[in-house]
Amino acid sequence: MTHSLASLIGRSLAAPLARFWRDESGVTAIEFGILATPFFAIIGAILETSVVFLASSVLDSAVLDASRQIRTGQLQAQNYTVSQFEDLICSRLYGLFQDCHALQVRVSTVSNFSSATLDSPLATTCTTSCAWVMPEEFKAGPGSSTVIVQVYYKWPIILRMGASAANDQPDGTRLLGAVQVFRSEPFSS
Repeated sequence: MTHSLASLIGRSLAAPLARFWRDESGVTAIEFGILATPFFAIIGAILETSVVFLASSVLDSAVLDASRQIRTGQLQAQNYTVSQFEDLICSRLYGLFQDCHALQVRVSTVSNFSSATLDSPLATTCTTSCAWVMPEEFKAGPGSSTVIVQVYYKWPIILRMGASAANDQPDGTRLLGAVQVFRSEPFSS
């Protein structure tokens, strides 16, 4: 009986190939390799979102605490400046912010609550790094003034994963903001 060379090669390859397809050793490693990337990406996104939420809450709390001193006239009596108010806020951020002095601070008065409006603190038509367009100032006004306190910070995002990621600025940062609008107590200047 003569066998063609093709049939001999086919039979000699068929057995190892069949054994290869039936062999299940290493399947766990392959499955882990396939699933590890999305799993760790989801864990990273959850951690990143949690840290951004924590930073936002800490900033909001710090601005609320510092604004109480404006409401009672303590800072006006001491002739506070923008940098001093920034330092007051920074002292309440628990070292969470990388560059605390990168805060953008504006304290101003408005005629009444309905005239308290917010504009974007950053240039809206930017493609790489958005510059601050909101001027920094500290004008808390006399007693019984309607005061608006705005504090913003560009939070650096570590994991940048597409349009749905935590970064909302073109330079890969997220704009955090804390705003308080209140009528100060009727203190005398």
